[in-house]
Amino acid sequence: MTDITNAVPPTPTLGEAFKYWLKLGFIAFGGPVGQIAMMNTELVERRRWISEHRFLHALNYCMLLPGPEAIQLAIYISWLMYGVKGAVMAGVLFFMPAFVLVTVLAGVYLSYGDVPAIQGIFYGIKPAVVAVVLFAAWRIGSKVLKNEVLMAIAALSFVGIFFFKIGFPWIVLAAGILGAIGGKLLPAKFKAGGGHGASGKAAHGPAIIDDDTPPPAHAKFSWGKSIALTVIFVAIWAAAMLAISGTPVLQDMGEFFTKAAFLSIGGAYAVLPYVYQGAVEYFAWVTGPQLMAGVALGETTPGPLIKFVTWIGYIGAAGPTNLLVAGLTGAAVATFFTFLPSFWFIIVGGPMVEATRGELKFTAPLTAITAAVVGVILNLAVFFSWHTFWPQATEAAPFSGTFEWL
Repeated sequence: MTDITNAVPPTPTLGEAFKYWLKLGFIAFGGPVGQIAMMNTELVERRRWISEHRFLHALNYCMLLPGPEAIQLAIYISWLMYGVKGAVMAGVLFFMPAFVLVTVLAGVYLSYGDVPAIQGIFYGIKPAVVAVVLFAAWRIGSKVLKNEVLMAIAALSFVGIFFFKIGFPWIVLAAGILGAIGGKLLPAKFKAGGGHGASGKAAHGPAIIDDDTPPPAHAKFSWGKSIALTVIFVAIWAAAMLAISGTPVLQDMGEFFTKAAFLSIGGAYAVLPYVYQGAVEYFAWVTGPQLMAGVALGETTPGPLIKFVTWIGYIGAAGPTNLLVAGLTGAAVATFFTFLPSFWFIIVGGPMVEATRGELKFTAPLTAITAAVVGVILNLAVFFSWHTFWPQATEAAPFSGTFEWL
């Protein structure tokens, strides 16, 4: 009997790819690690659309980027196979089921959030969020904080944001500067660990995009094409901003979530403190408990965790009266401006990555930023713990009221 793994599988049609990415959007549980594992199993081992080496090459690049790495990896693979239309298809389908689900749940939350049964559900969810965020700090920290220098940067970031209320962007900037200096003075201390790790598995047979498959024509780097695509993306962003310029809350959301998209180095948990500062403390689109509810739904529903921005957009625009059209518009604005940069990173940056074809490594500044992110996430866990276990507490009386032992 002929071993079918010795033959290159047929290239899937755009329709077949559409079905796969739509299916992934409905089953993509488990956060970025779980989602990346799903894609590896399905696309590398079973369908053999892409080889292990090329898969990890793309993943290493996505690990360097701000934004949700799992959806960016999906965009990258589909872009490599089908060009811009493939990138848009995979990115939209990866997120669309989550968008629909989160907007429905946000509407239910605003309409029935004062019903005891609904309050009970979210009461039980809050401590689970604390545990999840603490685990995220431990998981990232155990991979990143390999020496005392990186541990010190993490500790400084925690002190800066917790005690001195320094904004997240300034912490990122300071960590990047420390990393740039440290990379020259103490290079050994700033060597990054791996991403999610290579599989170490033997080859699964030839793939459609194999180790030695040359990049397709659309994936070849050109300065002219890169500049032209960047201009197009800026024009799309500007047109979208112009379309919502008559509504102050939507305009604020567009500007804020654009900034957040470029600051989310380290994933959704890394940008969560910045989103909290803006969405809760500055703009007051949502309350702290409402944001925690959104994070909890992000953990328990399919799709990228950063979909809590959809939740914020809906609640912030719908208001306490739960205006459906306003809520859907706010959700769409928050989602669009958060994910638009991810498409630019892949469609414009992908050809540069394909041109290198060598394993990418973290730079020293990025290593320092990732270490700082651990401290920021730990701060978030402490903050959520405080509001969960001492719900009556205030800044002036941090441990006032009863302790919620249940």
